[in-house]
Amino acid sequence: MGPTLQRQGHRLSDPAEQTSLLETASGQAPFASALRARGLAPLRADAVSILQVNLGKVCNQTCSHCHVDAGPDRREVMTRETFEHCLGALAASNIRTVDITGGAPEMNPHFRWFVESVTALGRHVIDRCNLTILLAPGFTDLPEFLAEHRVEVVASLPCYSLANTDRQRGDGVFNKSIVALRRLNALGYGQPGSELDLSLVYNPGGPSLPPAQADLEEDYRRELRQHFDVEFTRLYTITNQPISRFLDDLLQRGRFEEYMQKLVDAFNPAAVDGVMCRSTLSVDWEGKLYDCDFNQMLELPVDRSQPRHIRDFGVSLATRPIVTGRHCYACTAGAGSSCQGAIA
Repeated sequence: MGPTLQRQGHRLSDPAEQTSLLETASGQAPFASALRARGLAPLRADAVSILQVNLGKVCNQTCSHCHVDAGPDRREVMTRETFEHCLGALAASNIRTVDITGGAPEMNPHFRWFVESVTALGRHVIDRCNLTILLAPGFTDLPEFLAEHRVEVVASLPCYSLANTDRQRGDGVFNKSIVALRRLNALGYGQPGSELDLSLVYNPGGPSLPPAQADLEEDYRRELRQHFDVEFTRLYTITNQPISRFLDDLLQRGRFEEYMQKLVDAFNPAAVDGVMCRSTLSVDWEGKLYDCDFNQMLELPVDRSQPRHIRDFGVSLATRPIVTGRHCYACTAGAGSSCQGAIA
């Protein structure tokens, strides 16, 4: 399938088509089989401590690795009604953290109201920020807003060098990111001893696994401090998921099978216990429920035994069976990968 798609210039934008390709990859055991072989099946959630809410696919950037396929031309945005359902679920539960993502989540017109509403409930808020949005017209006061509400910022910065970052995220992104990081630093974000957390996110530029997170964090800290006077709290390393644009890139380069085999060969049973689906529930811009953001992009909803919309949120979701697929090998390869970085 890969070579044919490459010759036709076909783009795998349909989630069902992506899932079919992943599940029929040659010579690789289904993820559920790998779990059973090691006595780790069935995989189930053990809590819902984080509600990850995708506010839509509108973004001011078009990144080459984006599994959301976000960009300026997208129109999917969460409505006020769906936000209200999310707040209802929070009020009826002991979920402590709301992890806000997108697209550029800040571009949703209800973003600030939602942050204010969540913090009023006493919950911790994470904003997954691409940094450049903080310099865009109409958004330049966002750093102050985030600091006022004690929002944790998790910021994408795939490398501490200009060339590598711009290659993945677009020309000029690195320099804009540095300006944004300095603005956040000036407000106390990422400074030693500060309660304003500023985490950076690294993901590989190609079909490889991330290096050791602790070692790479030392490199980031040294380079950003020495050359740009930038501080941050921690670094997260995240493995690229073979979904959407990164999947397209693998197919175009003829490296899809190679990458999938690399993930399978690097399967680490010790990472399974910490995969994010065990403690996180993902909500899409329409309010539909998924085990993780990656299942969301492949349109693989939570198990059929469970409520499938946030308006129907219930306690059974905390112990639900997890829906898996071959893409799950990315979360359990090597040191493992989650929205909070390496696992094992």
